[in-house]
Amino acid sequence: QLQLVESGVGLVQRGGSLRLSCAASGFRLDYYAVGWFRQAPGKEREGVSCISSDGTSYYLDSVNGRFTTSRDNAKNTVYLQMNSLKPEDEGVYVCSAGSTCRAIGDYWGQGTRVTVSS
Repeated sequence: QLQLVESGVGLVQRGGSLRLSCAASGFRLDYYAVGWFRQAPGKEREGVSCISSDGTSYYLDSVNGRFTTSRDNAKNTVYLQMNSLKPEDEGVYVCSAGSTCRAIGDYWGQGTRVTVSS
């Protein structure tokens, strides 16, 4: 079965850190760009980051310098390391894989909730 499975559900205090994982099964994730999106209650989904198949990373301005996305190809997994978390970072985070960072959406994870307490 071709799927993305996320892990790293978390409740963290303001200023804390959390790492989300996006593991692929049934296909090689290193062939794909992987994007992270989030959606807060009452807001539209927004792209947070993307890592292309060649390792180039892109970030939403508001998370640049605080969030880092990386790959572990041996584990067929992409990570989103989130540091200095703020209440406005709360939401459901979901990963997605596609051919490029402009063409995400071939596969989607199930989503994982991040809560930042102030």
